[in-house]
Amino acid sequence: MTKFKQITQDLLLNIDELAKNIPDVINQFSRLQIASTNDGALDKKTKELIAVGIAVANRCDGCIGFHTKTLVDLGVTKQELTEALGVAILMGGGPSVMYATETLRAYNEFIDK
Repeated sequence: MTKFKQITQDLLLNIDELAKNIPDVINQFSRLQIASTNDGALDKKTKELIAVGIAVANRCDGCIGFHTKTLVDLGVTKQELTEALGVAILMGGGPSVMYATETLRAYNEFIDK
């Protein structure tokens, strides 16, 4: 299995365990995630592009995996993704270049189902 598919599967197991111990926190976080990414003045894909840019700037592998998978499911093109990654690089500097390449790797993993 490829890296980001494995990361997201492993994290889902841990999130399930966490939810058993702190269900209110995880339920509220899930509701926040849904509410914050629903279509509004910005569509869901745009909001997910923002999220993946923040994930890159913050160097969060799990966030990169989940948001890139969602973007693939939403039909993001590689060009749309790489332009968002360009903004993440601007905001995060050299370390974001490294995580931008990881995001492309995640995209390639999820697009090649």
